[in-house]
Amino acid sequence: MSTDFFALYDALLAGIDSAAPVLSTAMGEQWCLAAAGTGLGIAMHTPGASIPPLYPAGLAGLPISQAAQAVKSWNLEEASFGLAAANAFYNTPSRLAGLPDYGHYADGLDFTGMTVGIVGHMHGPAGLREQARQVYVLERSPQPGDYPDSACELLLPRCDLVIITGSSLINKTLPRLLSLCRNAYTILTGPSVPLCPALLDFGIDRLSGLVVTQREAMAAHVRQSIPGNPYSLGQGFLLRRD
Repeated sequence: MSTDFFALYDALLAGIDSAAPVLSTAMGEQWCLAAAGTGLGIAMHTPGASIPPLYPAGLAGLPISQAAQAVKSWNLEEASFGLAAANAFYNTPSRLAGLPDYGHYADGLDFTGMTVGIVGHMHGPAGLREQARQVYVLERSPQPGDYPDSACELLLPRCDLVIITGSSLINKTLPRLLSLCRNAYTILTGPSVPLCPALLDFGIDRLSGLVVTQREAMAAHVRQSIPGNPYSLGQGFLLRRD
């Protein structure tokens, strides 16, 4: 695995070869979106604007290949839009037409006797807690029963399987998380995840993301901070190494 912190991000960005402009961006309480001619992408709205943005005028009007560079920004709100722009390129029906729709990111996995880490407050797949030997949930804003995310340093190297939220791309924790999961089967999942095959070269075994198929409805969902699962406005797809 590369020791270059941004190697994973550079591989993601290297595959974006479109000069199509970002037509619009929007932000709600939960999600950010970027709309382009290639598609509409979303990413988790991650607060954090203590660092000046790379693009003070915003991403609208920029070529999608340039706008996606904002995913490397340490202004996390800007990085949220940058990842949404990357998803507007990668997570489109035309690019993924040959892939099967899927039911769940963990389909076909047997958790029996496993030690499982879940990075981000997610319930995990049905039957996980009954089958697994141990389940650790690690969260930046812990809820009852969660470990603080700083416990990743201790707990993730013990795990056989690790499920990581796609928002880790935005807050820049993913490179370190992957280094702690070298001996684990690793899944990156959520609407923020770009379905970019090059990411599978960085220790990720499965990429599980969202392709938006109802653009207008998703734009309203984001702008109006409508509660509910955004997967109802698209299709989930899976890329895997196995």
